[in-house]
Amino acid sequence: MTGGKATKHIVETIAKVIFLICAAVAIVAVLSITVYMFAKGTPALAKVGVIDLLFGTVWQPTAATPSYGILYIILTSIAGTAVAILIGVPIGILTAVFITEISNKKLAAIVQPAVELLAAIPSVIYGLLGLMVLNPLMYRLEKRVFAGSTTHQFTGGSNLLSAIIVLAIMILPTVINISVSSIRAVPGHLKSASLALGATHIQTIFKVMIPAARSGIMTGVVLGIGRALGEAMAINMVAGGSVNLPLPFNSVRFLTTQIVSEMSYAEGLHREVLFTVGLVLFIFIMIINLVLAQVEKKGAVEK
Repeated sequence: MTGGKATKHIVETIAKVIFLICAAVAIVAVLSITVYMFAKGTPALAKVGVIDLLFGTVWQPTAATPSYGILYIILTSIAGTAVAILIGVPIGILTAVFITEISNKKLAAIVQPAVELLAAIPSVIYGLLGLMVLNPLMYRLEKRVFAGSTTHQFTGGSNLLSAIIVLAIMILPTVINISVSSIRAVPGHLKSASLALGATHIQTIFKVMIPAARSGIMTGVVLGIGRALGEAMAINMVAGGSVNLPLPFNSVRFLTTQIVSEMSYAEGLHREVLFTVGLVLFIFIMIINLVLAQVEKKGAVEK
């Protein structure tokens, strides 16, 4: 083996070792987090009871007889995230289509940096804007909807609907940016072939280009769901913070905001239950990722 070949071999061997170490660090990090969450989150299940904890509807950890039911909190996270995704994902995909296929280069050069700027805005700023701008608007709507009601508890606009709107806006940059990259990565001959066969531009976009970019778009959706499920600061500022049934004009609390709101002063069993709340959130995110991965794999097989 000559000197040049020996040097290349050494460099490649070192590179492989570095890549292996990086992969091992990622795997160890995921396993460590998983083990830690299960170790810290499961004791409360045995002490409180799985049924009482996961299906109870009363959260009173500091009462004379404490109650740790988190069903409403779980339902709020599921409903709030699902509706935010239903609103945000179509808007994000259509915006990506506009940037890549509809707008001219000058307009796209304005819109895309604006979208990227949305991604750079801290969560607390979204929460502050929601608190100062969105909540008063929601309160006006709430007063009109429940005018004359003697049973409704007015929230001042801090409710599930406000949280959903803020979440939908916050996931837009993730969905848009990844969808733009995915659509631009579609081979040009697919578009040309579709147009040559007589399809219109819009038909080509929705029948050829978006299906071809589906894998990347699904990645954006997964990341968007992860951000929506994991968001705490902005939601804590606009959702009201009460444990209620997840109705549009109810003050509510998400899994993330539950942990943020009470971890600073919780102790004993109360603190252990908050770790269980974190475990539930962790499991939700894992399940969603696995389900979407299977959907994506099934779609690839059907192609």
